[in-house]
Amino acid sequence: MISDKKIVAIGGGTGLSVLLGGLKESFKNITAIVTVADDGGSSGKLRKDFGMLPPGDIRNCLCALANSDLKEVMNYRFTKGELKGHPFGNLAIAAVNEMSDSFVDAVKKMNHLLDTDGLVIPVTNENVKLCAYLENGDIVWGESNIGKRIGKEKIDHVELRPRKPAAVKEARKKIENADVIIFGPGSLYTSIIPNLLVEGITESIKNSKAIKIYVCNIMTQPGETIDYCAYDHLKAIEKHTYDGIMDYMIANDEGVNDEILKRYESEGAQYVKAEPDLFKNSSTRIILGNLVSDNPELLRHDVDELIRIIKKCIK
Repeated sequence: MISDKKIVAIGGGTGLSVLLGGLKESFKNITAIVTVADDGGSSGKLRKDFGMLPPGDIRNCLCALANSDLKEVMNYRFTKGELKGHPFGNLAIAAVNEMSDSFVDAVKKMNHLLDTDGLVIPVTNENVKLCAYLENGDIVWGESNIGKRIGKEKIDHVELRPRKPAAVKEARKKIENADVIIFGPGSLYTSIIPNLLVEGITESIKNSKAIKIYVCNIMTQPGETIDYCAYDHLKAIEKHTYDGIMDYMIANDEGVNDEILKRYESEGAQYVKAEPDLFKNSSTRIILGNLVSDNPELLRHDVDELIRIIKKCIK
C-alpha cells in the first residue's frame, strides 16, 4: 500500500537519489531538497561557463523520481569531443535554465518534463561556495577540494559563502509541513550539512513536527569523516544546527566483505562503527540494521531494508 505521508528527503549526491528510488515505491508525496554546493566535474564546468547553479545532484534526483522514458538518456555521459564528461541531463538542465527566469524555475520545468513522482527543489537559488575549516586552522575552499585533500587533519566545521544564502521558500514550506524528514545517506560535510547552513532551513526543521531520521553512511569518506563512528556523524550535524535535531539514526550493523573492505581502505575509507553505547544519553535513538546491499563491487545501502526500517520508525 502506498502511503500518503509527506516525506522530505534532504541531501545530495548518489546517496539521496538511491534513497528516492526506494521511497517512490512506498510513498506518493515526496520532496527532495538538494544541495547546490557542488563545484567539480561537469557541474563545475557548467557553473563556470554559464554562471548557473550545479545541475548534477538535481539531475540524479530528478531521474530517481522520473516516470518519463527521458530519464534513460538524462544520465547518458558523453565520452568524446568537447562534451566529454558531461551527462546529457546536465546539458538539458543548462538549456532550460537559459530559457527560465531562475534556476528554481528551471528545475520546476524539469520536474514537469520528466513527470516526477514527487518534487525536486534546490535548497537555495544563490550561487554558494562551500569551505571547510580544519582543526589546525587551515581552510579548504570548494566542495570538490574537501574530499581530495591529503592528510588526516579533521574538519572542525564548514561554512557557505555567502554565509546566509536565502532558502527557496517552497523548500521551507515543505519542511514545515512534512510528516517525515530524512537526511542522507550522503557525504556528511559536502552533501548534507550544506543544506542546513542555508538561512531558515534549520529553523524550519526545528519548527516542523515531522519525525526526523538520519541515515548514516556505511563507510567513512577520505578528507571528510576519517575515524568517525555513527555518533560522530550525529554530533557534527548537531554542531552545525542544534542538539536533538534527529529523532532516529539508522546505522549499519552488518559486516562488510573483507575483499571489498580492503579496497575501500586502500582508498582511505573505513568502516563506520555503530557504537550504540554512545547513544545512551542521547535523545536520538539509534536503529541498527543489515544495510549492506548485495552489490559485489560497491558498498551501497540495501534500499529495501532501509525503507523497511524507515517505515518502522514512522508507524
